[in-house]
Amino acid sequence: MNPTGSSRGVHVLVFGASLRRGSLNTRLATLAARTAEGSGASVELVDFREFDVPLYDQDIERDDGIPAGAVRFRDRLATAQGFVIASPEYNASMSGTLKNLIDWTSRFHPQPFAERHGMLMSASPSMSGGNRGLWALRVPLEHLGARLYPDMFSLAQAHTAFTPEGDLSDATLRDRFAGTVDGFLDLAEAASNYRCVKRAWVEFLGERPDPAIDRVE
Repeated sequence: MNPTGSSRGVHVLVFGASLRRGSLNTRLATLAARTAEGSGASVELVDFREFDVPLYDQDIERDDGIPAGAVRFRDRLATAQGFVIASPEYNASMSGTLKNLIDWTSRFHPQPFAERHGMLMSASPSMSGGNRGLWALRVPLEHLGARLYPDMFSLAQAHTAFTPEGDLSDATLRDRFAGTVDGFLDLAEAASNYRCVKRAWVEFLGERPDPAIDRVE
């Protein structure tokens, strides 16, 4: 048996980035967790409310430290080889609550997102399925060193897309969803267990390198 307790040897953190009870993205995250587990991964499906944090304020960080919600999120990331986020789209971008959590989490050293494999998905009643929000979400995560899977899954007209059992009612979408999750797990498993080379993550925050502001891990 591998260290993760799964046949793939990969552990994945999954959550829907919405606070609303009955959220379509929470339903999609639940389906992703079930699909990943069926594909041999060890899966931890968590409630986004566990990562509740105040608005980012450097004064709070200086006086009180990083809040418990971000600490919990960092700790969950640390135990996982990959993460899956089902994110709602707000005004053609990501939700403010998710971006705020990312901002708090980015303050840890070493950087929790660096070299962590991730997959993004969304669900929306709209015809675009929340896809514009995922493109916005890629920017901060990739900036922080996350290795995001190229294929994203956006479920359009999501309010009518689920069966009562929580599956996707359309067979073509169901197969595409399963294939996307499986492809992500293949990559996360290979990167975690069959590494041939390890690269350093280097971020230059200005044109001239300066140890006081550059972040190198």
